[in-house]
Formats: sequence, structure tokens, C-alpha cells
Amino acid sequence: MDFDFSPDQQQLKDQARRYLSDHCSSQAVRAVLDGPQSHDTALWKGLGEQGYLGAAIPDDLGGSGAGYLELCVVAEELGRAVAPVPFSSSIGLAADLLLRAGTDAQKQRWLPGLASGALIGTLALAEQPGRVQAGRIASSVQRGRLSGSKQPVADGAIADIAIVATRDGAGDALSLHIVDLTSAGVQRTALPGIDPTRSQAQISFTNAEAEPLGAPGAGAALVASALDRAAVLMAFEQVGGADKALQTACDYAQERFAFGRPIASLQAIKHMLADMYVSATLARSNALYGAWALSCDAPELAEAAATARVSATQAYQHCARNNIQVHGGMGFTWAFDCHLHYRRANLLALQLGSLSEWEDRLVGHLVAKRNAA
Repeated sequence: MDFDFSPDQQQLKDQARRYLSDHCSSQAVRAVLDGPQSHDTALWKGLGEQGYLGAAIPDDLGGSGAGYLELCVVAEELGRAVAPVPFSSSIGLAADLLLRAGTDAQKQRWLPGLASGALIGTLALAEQPGRVQAGRIASSVQRGRLSGSKQPVADGAIADIAIVATRDGAGDALSLHIVDLTSAGVQRTALPGIDPTRSQAQISFTNAEAEPLGAPGAGAALVASALDRAAVLMAFEQVGGADKALQTACDYAQERFAFGRPIASLQAIKHMLADMYVSATLARSNALYGAWALSCDAPELAEAAATARVSATQAYQHCARNNIQVHGGMGFTWAFDCHLHYRRANLLALQLGSLSEWEDRLVGHLVAKRNAA
């Protein structure tokens, strides 16, 4: 079994890294962080033109039809660049759900725009911060009209369409609906967040037109499987960010001199960098296992996704935090780029559900496997 990407996929990674190096420097990220835009519109359009966004979307639906492994490669490079684009929301969740549950007409209508970057999608799942449970979802659809409120919605302030989870009657059954966020009955309010380069919003619906996605009552199962696939992609974003934070720390430690010698020669710094390397390498190993399970839709996908999610979340937060420590008294200042990864690491740790939620899911899968043995 090959535990790494193929030469063609490595070539794609190199191409994506060069493209992002040219179009997504830290100055470009800071322009979004400090400016009025919620994302880099030119970069998002460019990613679509390069075919990166549509890697897992069939070519007859506007994508390149490459596959999930190629999408994982793209996700890693986007994470490494701390790209201020709605990749995980639009491609990892919205496009994936449309591809898996949409009708032919729905796919033809929305997927080409998502693949090209002309449209942005998102998943509006939570009614309020905290764990998402069916009993806490109050949004409902009556005669094709949706009423309710969702928050926080990742990239909700810039999305064109949202896939919204709704409650069916008094039970815990959930359904999914597609809502055009530019239509009447939709009101959006931007919410503050730790990483302004990835916006959060509250979306309120008042008799907004909603189109069913998937079978009635199948929403919970569709969302659960979509979150597993999205977790693998996000794990690669986190691995890319962790690697970049480690590289930045190593470079600075070799350049920074104290008492006549580089601080990289100090034992405390060596141990810190070694710990970062171990956590990043372990996360990459688990992410690659998740990528394999995702690429062949293996029965182990749910377990592999939870493992990758937990490992990558811990690694990115660890590396981003220690990168600041290696930079010392200057590391936490606005002038250095360390805080860009620190912000993104903590944001991604909460998206798709918190670390503790994914730890619970992983334990549940392991217990079920043991009981079935």
C-alpha cells in the first residue's frame, strides 16, 4: 500500500503551492484581515479558473473530475497559505452535499458555479453555538417556505446559497433544503470571529423559498456523512497550516541569534521544535489514512475521518501556539505573521464541531468496532 500521494498528485501540489505563493502572500492575507472584504475575491475566482475548486466534481458538471485525493492536495496548500477563501464551506460541504443528494436539475443548476468560483455555498446547520442536536433545531419549512434562524454560519455573509437543516414536525427527523440567499425573506448579520479572513454570520429566514435536497427526514444521515468527508479535507488544511507554522519557527530559530549563537542550538528550543514535528507528522499520517478512506468510500471512513480530525486539530493548535513561543516577545505582535496561523488554527478547531465532539465520535466508533469483533 502506498502511504503518500502519487507523482501526479505531488506535481499538482507543487503547482498549487507556486500559484498560492504568487497570489496569496501574507500581505494578501493581511489585506483581507485589515480591509473591508470578507474574502479574497480575486484569489477565489483564480482557484476556480485553475480547476482546483472542481477537483472532485465531474467534468460534465463543471469540474475537472480528478477525485478526492486531488482535492485533499489542494486543501493542504490552501491551509499552508492561510488562504482567505470559503473553500471548506463551499466545496467541502455545500458542493459535496449537492453532489451526493441533489437531483440532476439541482446539480446542473448549482455545481458548475461552485466549481468555477462564480458561486459560494455554505451549510447552515446550527441554531446557536454549541453542539448541534436535532432537538435544538427549530427551523421549519411549511409549503416550501422556510422560517427560522441559523448561527454561526461559516462564510454565511458572503455565500450565494445555503443548504439548511430543518426540523420535521415534533420529532427529531431532519431534512435539508437549498435556499438562494439573494432571494426575498433572507436577512444576514455578520458576526465577529477570531479569524476575520473567514467570516461568520447569523442568517434569518422569514418565509424564504426553500427547495428540498434529498429525501424527507434523511437530513441527519446526509449531514453526518458529509461531515466525515469534510473533516478529512479540513484535516489537510490543518496539516498544511501546521507544517507552515513549523517551517516558520525553524527558519526563525536558525536566523535569530542570542548570546552569540542561534537560538535553534538551545535545548529548550530544540525540544519545542521536535515536539511540533512529531505532532505534525502524526497528523499527516492520520490525514493520509483518511484520504485513502475518502477516495474509495471505505467502510472505515467515519473512524478514519474522526482520527484525522482529532490529530490534525491538536497538531495545528500546538504548532501555531509554539510558533509564537519560538518567536519570543515579538511573536504575539501584529507585525509578525504568527497570529495568522494562530487565528486559523483556533477557528478550524471549532468548525465542523469542536475537538471534544470529534473525540466522542472517535471513541464511539472504536467501541462499536470492539463490540462487533
